[in-house]
Amino acid sequence: MSKEKIKINDQLYEIDSVAQVQPHVLRICFSSDIPAVWGDITIYTAGGVEAGQITGYSTVYRNEGQIIYLSNDGSVYTPPEDPGELPAEPYEPTLEELQAAKRKEISAACEAIIYKGVSVTLADGTTEHFALTEHDQINLFGKQAQLSVGADQLEYHADGQPCRYYSAADMQAIIAAALWHVSYHTTYCNALNMWIAACETAEDVQAIYYGADVPEEYQSEVLKAYLKEIADMAATEVGEESADAETTET
Repeated sequence: MSKEKIKINDQLYEIDSVAQVQPHVLRICFSSDIPAVWGDITIYTAGGVEAGQITGYSTVYRNEGQIIYLSNDGSVYTPPEDPGELPAEPYEPTLEELQAAKRKEISAACEAIIYKGVSVTLADGTTEHFALTEHDQINLFGKQAQLSVGADQLEYHADGQPCRYYSAADMQAIIAAALWHVSYHTTYCNALNMWIAACETAEDVQAIYYGADVPEEYQSEVLKAYLKEIADMAATEVGEESADAETTET
């Protein structure tokens, strides 16, 4: 059975769980290998979907073999001075603290996916990828203004490519894809936050991740419209693939 994974310094590691156990301490239960060097953490579901990012936890707070505690404030565990003294009970975060941490995780995942951008098929049939950082989004809004005054070609560049001229039609396709991508993920993230706010137990909060299907009661009217559009597009693609297959067989 596939397990959750985390990526640290471009290396994937299988884990059994990851959880906030104190305000500044994160506990990670590793299934096998353990990193030698720590850094920003990207979380992946068992299905391989990126579920969020955690930054700042680079100090080993405590090492218990396959269980590692990391802190984001430089603190480390200090054992009791009196050998007979019982260790303090692990801190159990409140529901509100878990919800706040989950909202932060979801927001970071949403931002990362938006910034990765979109791939757009142009009029000549080629496909190019365009990042959508905040700077890129502002840039595209400027291109939209140029289009509105009748520009027939506009300078822009795909990821890792030199700047070149794009036709008005291609530029409009790039802008439309970018706006859809940003708007959909912003709407989806908002719905996840509504779901988080309604959780009544820690288990309910921890079960939410970026990419999860939002229960209908937390889907806004706008999200429902987007989900229908996505389903319609998927159905169209399946129909086109079936038609192509039939043509090939004939």
